Amino acid sequence: MGLKHIETVKSIILLLLIALSITFTFSIWTYSPRYETIDQSPTTDSIAIANKESIDHIIKPYKTVFNFNDSLRGTVNPKEIDMIIDKITDWKITDISLVNQNFGAEELGALLRKPNRFTLYYHGEVPLTIYDTVLYMDENMLSVPEISFDRLVIDWNASHTYLDILFISKMNKTMYSAKAQVRDYEEFERTILARGQEFEEYSEVNPGGSPYIVVPTGAVEARKNTYFQEEVRPSQFRDALFSDPSAVRRSQLSSNVEEYGDNYELMKVHTDKKKLDYVYLVNEDDELAIPSELLEKAIYYVNEHSGWTNEYRYTYMDPASRTVRFRLFLHGLPVYTDSSSTTEIVQKWGKQGIIGYARPYYYYTWDDAIKSEPQQLPSGLDVANRLKDSDMINFDTVEEIALGYFMKYDMERGLLIMEPSWFYLAKGNWSRFSPSALGGGLIGLE
Repeated sequence: MGLKHIETVKSIILLLLIALSITFTFSIWTYSPRYETIDQSPTTDSIAIANKESIDHIIKPYKTVFNFNDSLRGTVNPKEIDMIIDKITDWKITDISLVNQNFGAEELGALLRKPNRFTLYYHGEVPLTIYDTVLYMDENMLSVPEISFDRLVIDWNASHTYLDILFISKMNKTMYSAKAQVRDYEEFERTILARGQEFEEYSEVNPGGSPYIVVPTGAVEARKNTYFQEEVRPSQFRDALFSDPSAVRRSQLSSNVEEYGDNYELMKVHTDKKKLDYVYLVNEDDELAIPSELLEKAIYYVNEHSGWTNEYRYTYMDPASRTVRFRLFLHGLPVYTDSSSTTEIVQKWGKQGIIGYARPYYYYTWDDAIKSEPQQLPSGLDVANRLKDSDMINFDTVEEIALGYFMKYDMERGLLIMEPSWFYLAKGNWSRFSPSALGGGLIGLE
């Protein structure tokens, strides 16, 4: 090829490169990306009302019972239960497998009666994947399908190198087993087992029967505490919950009811009962929720506005209705009240976000009681026997008997009175045990 032709080719290539450069430059200047339309859903602003809480503070056992060869020992003391949980977090849990998909009440009772095991009791179904901040699980454990439990059974029969762990769900009637690798078995014996031997004596309510219910054998010493009722300004919840607080209109519906709202959101405030109901005005979603995702969203939602005004614990979830409940606790015991007030944070979720949020806006300083009186409650066995003898309830429907507090609200003096009491669970409802009017009043649902 001659020199003349080479120069011609070079000129053509140069012209092509210049044209390509101009084309790229023009494309960059004129490029406008296409963004998908994002559905608007209510969000919370960075308003700090009270406290944030971690999952291990929100999801806790309410009771533990040890079945030794010669005795039952148990406690509801939160410090003792926290000690056990702290030790369990050091174990590595592996090899999970399904044992039973139709695990009934009789089978559960027979299993829990076996010696050399202790049980942690939870009020609500706990998704295993969300509990990974408490239990140190092998990666393969987190890849299993959605598993939940409300009884965690630790069996120390098997070996000095590992323990058998059972995840039992009364609602789903399932039981999964796993192995827990214990770094120091002697420490396990010195701490958890030795301490368990010192817990209160417990007894079966209905030996050999179903369901399996165990309660303290002796009378219970407790204290009736009175607190000043404090409150969060409802306007703080308005600023935290509404997408655009500046667009919210306030109305006085009655002497005791205020309403905050815009075109999409509404919040009613009951100033006499110190509770509020927030709703996002969209159609409800009847699609079944994934339990772990639902509970995680529910905890995160309250944390977004630091809404844990006192100690609240997770107690109930229904994936079908997308409902989650958190109950007020005091000294490790649940707090109930009558229908005139509330001791629960209740959330309802749609597919896109929160659509219902009901809760108290009162609070109290739990370590600053203005009055504290000792009280003696009957033994759990005595309560069970009185329930059996009552014509007002069918004892066969009773699933649990447990200690708690009944909250009375003195509106005139602004006082919250926490009275220790026995409660029993029957047909999904907690009722207060009252010797004078046996059967008690309906307290609420779990």
